[in-house]
Amino acid sequence: MKTIIEAQGLTKVYPGGIVAVDNVSFSVNEGEIFGFLGPNGAGKSTTIAMLTTLISPTKGTATINGIDITKHAYQARLELGFVSQDLAVEDALSGNDNLRLQAGFYHIPRAEALVRIAEVLKMVDLTARAKDKAETYSGGMRKRLDIACGLIHRPRILFLDEPTLGLDIQTRREIWKYINTLREEIKMTIFLTTHYMDEADSLCDRVAIIDRGVIKTLDTPMALKDALKNEIEQPTLDDVFLHHTGKEMREDYSTKEAAFKSRMIMRRARG
Repeated sequence: MKTIIEAQGLTKVYPGGIVAVDNVSFSVNEGEIFGFLGPNGAGKSTTIAMLTTLISPTKGTATINGIDITKHAYQARLELGFVSQDLAVEDALSGNDNLRLQAGFYHIPRAEALVRIAEVLKMVDLTARAKDKAETYSGGMRKRLDIACGLIHRPRILFLDEPTLGLDIQTRREIWKYINTLREEIKMTIFLTTHYMDEADSLCDRVAIIDRGVIKTLDTPMALKDALKNEIEQPTLDDVFLHHTGKEMREDYSTKEAAFKSRMIMRRARG
């Protein structure tokens, strides 16, 4: 099985000595849905920011489809798509125009862009609403348009940072359906962060749990749950998460500051 993401000793230290990510190493296989879980401020978004070339690691290396993220950042960026928890769609523009805007960022020729726009609109079931302004879309439709924007350049890997945050369960299930479609029909690799453990359990082939910048465990959801059967009769992924990250409320200022800085970076990611 081909490794499509490889991270070795990734570390990010913010000014003031704030260690957001501490010597993280892991790999992601081509075509899998890989869950990256952790509490707020655990280092998830900072790790994604490094892997997507938005920020440079303080130490360590990583490759995206064999391309070094620091030595060849532009080439690595062409291999990936990114959809953040904050919608990047422009409400005043139609679905078509949002996608044309994204195609322009990747310098896709006009004729080719029209083909790709039709392709991704069909994939997320928005063809019938393509001429309508995004402000008239439901929350789920806007998120699907956001995902379409991340797919316009046909990336090998799609990073989804909290793609269903704040959506109701019906809309979340709709988004899950499209995530599975991407993996099953076009063999895309999905790197997913979420706070919904049921989402990670049902979608992900493997999950890593990170806390305070360190990966605590990494395995299939089933294996992680099985490891707790000596302590809990029928453990859930919630139990696994709490086992590795603790049950206390977090009030660590330095961790929250690092997370805040990371979110500011992510909000600039697409425009």
